[in-house]
Amino acid sequence: MAGATAARMLADAGLTVQVFDKGRAVGGRMATRRSASLQFDHGAQFMRAHGSALAARLAAWEQRGIVPPWVGAERWVGVPDMTAPIRDFLAGLSVRSATTITRVRRDDGAWYLHNAGGGVHGPFGAVAITFPAPQTAALLDGSGYALADVGRASYAPCWLVMLAAESGLTGDLIEPREDPVSLIALDASKPGRPEGVRLTIHATADWSRRHLEEPRETIIASLIEAAARQLRVSLRPTHAEAHRWRYAQVETALDVASLYDPALGLGAAGDWCLGARIEAAYDSGAALARTIAADLNGDA
Repeated sequence: MAGATAARMLADAGLTVQVFDKGRAVGGRMATRRSASLQFDHGAQFMRAHGSALAARLAAWEQRGIVPPWVGAERWVGVPDMTAPIRDFLAGLSVRSATTITRVRRDDGAWYLHNAGGGVHGPFGAVAITFPAPQTAALLDGSGYALADVGRASYAPCWLVMLAAESGLTGDLIEPREDPVSLIALDASKPGRPEGVRLTIHATADWSRRHLEEPRETIIASLIEAAARQLRVSLRPTHAEAHRWRYAQVETALDVASLYDPALGLGAAGDWCLGARIEAAYDSGAALARTIAADLNGDA
């Protein structure tokens, strides 16, 4: 969300934008996994707005059919999946997926980006990095640059299991938030989703941290057993796979909107700047875009 927000706002300010994403498709932690006919939102399950900026954006997306409310009016989801708002922001922009940027280099007043395959992209007038903070710090350090306090931000990990089952479950979302299960979402209860029993079972941060390096088979068995206890049903899986988010949820944020060095034209944004919410990522990306646009357009 931070990167897509920044990209859209920079483009709307009249700047030419190039987006790089290491994933096969855009979305980041607003992610959807497909396996044959199955679909799981296996990252963020919903969005909530506490401030006016994201609230206005959600209202506009709702009018266009991109997000509807789910489990009451306070939670919003993308349609047909959680990546829909990201795809909308990036529509019409140049996006290179499956491209891992490993180094950034400033030469003669312009930026050049090196990817894992040996390619070089540029020149660019400014760079906005919207990785999770540990990855941002690693990229900057490996490139010989720094932005204040990036290393102070920290994340909790999250193991999750995507489960299709035969059981005739009903409901939408439960949040026990006690080891080992933090959240269970029934995907079919979300608007615009295929029918069928599909659960996304998120582990708590503490449990995920303790079991971070365990085999996926062990994680699947443990979380299915725990979810069955929570739901008081016998789950008969027809499909099960685990995913590990090493940087899932911000634990320590910087309490600044974004970071930017005007002498270099180098900035960073993300939920790690403001807090553990999609809204924080949105606000941070917007703040960095405003700063870069003012700098490059000569309004700083």
